[in-house]
Amino acid sequence: MSEPTDIELKRDRLLRILQGLGRVAVALSAGVDSTVVAKAAQLACGENAVAVTAVSSSLAAGEQELAVEMARQIGIRHQVIQTQEFSDPNYLQNPVNRCYFCKTELYTRLTELAPSLGVDVLVNGANLDDRGDYRPGMQAAGEFQVRSPLIEAAFTKSDVRELAKLWNLPVWDKPATPCLSSRIAYGVEVTPERVQRIDYAEQFLRQELNLRELRVRCEANDLARIELPIEAITQLTSPALRDKIRTKLHALGFRYVTLDLDGFRSGSLNLLPILS
Repeated sequence: MSEPTDIELKRDRLLRILQGLGRVAVALSAGVDSTVVAKAAQLACGENAVAVTAVSSSLAAGEQELAVEMARQIGIRHQVIQTQEFSDPNYLQNPVNRCYFCKTELYTRLTELAPSLGVDVLVNGANLDDRGDYRPGMQAAGEFQVRSPLIEAAFTKSDVRELAKLWNLPVWDKPATPCLSSRIAYGVEVTPERVQRIDYAEQFLRQELNLRELRVRCEANDLARIELPIEAITQLTSPALRDKIRTKLHALGFRYVTLDLDGFRSGSLNLLPILS
């Protein structure tokens, strides 16, 4: 009998951790991290596990439907809830810790729902790599005693993808899909209109450029800063395509449309001096 692989050892550790928690609610966004935790919770806890997906204006098109499908495939109980972060003036002002107010709203709602869901512990999909970026939402998790079983089981992002592939989860190679509000520069007000504009712009660009991963950042004065993979930037040397994109984004309400020659970088707004 062969020795278990590293990912098999981590998988078993993850399942033991979740089993030890008893009745758990998983915050399921349909990203690869939370989907892996939902799958593990279903395996470890069975009917004592439930996945909860929060829906608001900041959720990109198609993500709610994907979460419903992932929960169905996994076989875990699933509930969709509406969160009200857009009613919080602290969130709308878009300070550098905006995510803290969003996660506080989420965990408040989940804590209130815990008795009706029949759960004792909330868990999220944070992994070890998340500790290397600016993550104010982790502060909210700590305040609500939310557990991070992937971190406890020593999972990196690559480990999560490897396990998702092992479990045949179709999101194993899904690009990161942070909330739409994360595209808005700190200090620029977050509004439903702005996040919808960003969502429409990104959908349009994905279709036109046949790309899975890109960002439309909303800077001050409603300037759109398009981030594409470096190898895709040359596509915009076509005058016809460039004019089509420019016309569409202006029609959506962006006053200026720019292309970032540094290319796509996840979390690029966290590189600004405001965080130093």
